[in-house]
Amino acid sequence: MAAHAHNLDELKALVGTDLGYGEWVTVTQEQVNLFADATGDHQWIHVDPERAAKGPFGGPIAHGYLTLSLVPRLMNGLLQVDGVQMGVNYGTNKVRFASPVPVGSDIHARATLASVEDVAGGVQVCMDVVVEVKDAPKPSCIAQVVYRYYF
Repeated sequence: MAAHAHNLDELKALVGTDLGYGEWVTVTQEQVNLFADATGDHQWIHVDPERAAKGPFGGPIAHGYLTLSLVPRLMNGLLQVDGVQMGVNYGTNKVRFASPVPVGSDIHARATLASVEDVAGGVQVCMDVVVEVKDAPKPSCIAQVVYRYYF
């Protein structure tokens, strides 16, 4: 269930709230290949399934930055804020790629609203996000993401 803020005061009152988990998303080889094409990172651990099967991860893995780039999709619906005219991804404060995301695995994210600070025309929102691979013993990506919402 999504957290819902009808106004700025309600959004600020949600600081510290565990927003729960987003939906599961399957990471495909096609996504990994397209990401490799977009970034120029064609390392064999990502794009060569045959060679990667003999490598350290037992198969191809997603790029760390692909995993990070999926965070908005993985968090879709976790926080609804009324009255926002525009929201932008403002960056990250800290990112760690703690374990690989094997191609074909299902991932989801859990988010906590860490802070809400006033900025010109809106607010800056920081969320602590943990991306997990289904049935994996430890998280794949831990990040604090920063968004700006303009009203």
